[in-house]
Amino acid sequence: MKSVYDVFRERGFIEQITDESQIRELLEQKSVTCYIGFDPTATSLHIGSLVPIMSLAHLQRHGHRPIALVGGGTGLIGDPSGKTEMRQILTREQIDHNAGCLKKQLSRYIDFREGGALLLNNADWLTQLNYIEFLRDIGRHFSVNRMLAAESYRVRLEKGLNFIEFNYMLLQAYDFLHLFRHYHCLMQMGGNDQWGNMVAGIDLIRRVEEKTTYSLTFPLITTSQGNKMGKTEKGTIWLDAELTSPYEYYQYWINTEDGDVARFLALFTFLPMEEIVEVKSLSDARLNMAKTVLAFEATKITHGEAAAVAAWKASAQAFGVRPTGEGFFPSSTIPRSAEELDTDAIPSLEKSREALIPGIPAFELFHEAGLCSSRGEARRLITQGGGYVNDRQIGAFDEKIGLPDADEKGEIRLRKGKKRYVILSLK
Repeated sequence: MKSVYDVFRERGFIEQITDESQIRELLEQKSVTCYIGFDPTATSLHIGSLVPIMSLAHLQRHGHRPIALVGGGTGLIGDPSGKTEMRQILTREQIDHNAGCLKKQLSRYIDFREGGALLLNNADWLTQLNYIEFLRDIGRHFSVNRMLAAESYRVRLEKGLNFIEFNYMLLQAYDFLHLFRHYHCLMQMGGNDQWGNMVAGIDLIRRVEEKTTYSLTFPLITTSQGNKMGKTEKGTIWLDAELTSPYEYYQYWINTEDGDVARFLALFTFLPMEEIVEVKSLSDARLNMAKTVLAFEATKITHGEAAAVAAWKASAQAFGVRPTGEGFFPSSTIPRSAEELDTDAIPSLEKSREALIPGIPAFELFHEAGLCSSRGEARRLITQGGGYVNDRQIGAFDEKIGLPDADEKGEIRLRKGKKRYVILSLK
């Protein structure tokens, strides 16, 4: 049987590790406690957090105990890692509210019942620290020269590093020490920009407790075109359905670039690698089928199967196709047929019949429907041939759209480019 280390390696989760042979041996044990920290700077995590979340889920599936650590304490300072400017300082009330939201969100991916995983908040111990004692007991183990050599600090020195941020490495290292002492946590995982902070925690535990601990980092996920994952023209793709609807979430995944499909299936679904490796040989319609499976499985993990089915049906209706889950993915739970398709999950706009009697200029309607951020953008889009009504290209930006364009259900389908739809419903 594969160990979770084998899963991490074959699915592309590993960027750096402190000692490969020892970590491999460690993760072949029956149960090991590992942790990852999550910054409560917003009320929701985003797609960029999925790699660490999925790693914790894999750990639990292989019998280990994951700790999801919400940074309610360190969030009061702000992590300088990966940032060129100081993060906005949030109030304790904002941090506590965000931390509560993240706890609820993480419960969708990891089972925290009966001690199978732990959900902790470092505010519980960091806000209780005595500063003088902390400097004497912990600060004396840190070399300023070594800290300044860390990538996260070195980059920030060019624009100025605030003293409050300079303390962040000490606090993250102390988190590891605290979790080691109280929960026998032996390994910390996280993004590759956290490497310096992780190594500092290992060194602190070695100096204070004379014990060996480990770290593993994940790669920064970018698309095959070099773009940062999770960013679209509409903004960040959030894991909260109130911020990014399940339909929009599904659309993000189904529009994955061809070269990323196999890699994203490995990272963001639980489908067997034996099925995923077949994707590299697919093209055209079969590759599009693989994208459908990716979108369905990723949406199901984050929003549940019912939301995934609704988004799948809505996508099939919007694009006029009936996708099937049959093919190289027998383990996928995607439905085998697209009967009873509906448009409930597609973004919609309601207008009265009276408003559409004289007709509404297309550019105004595209702006109002949220397909364009301004009327000027809508004019340019339609003039350049990127605006459609009921799959018919709109000839002029001021062309009137009205009652004659509605179908028998009283709906008009507005489309921007090839991917974005809004259903205009008459009331």
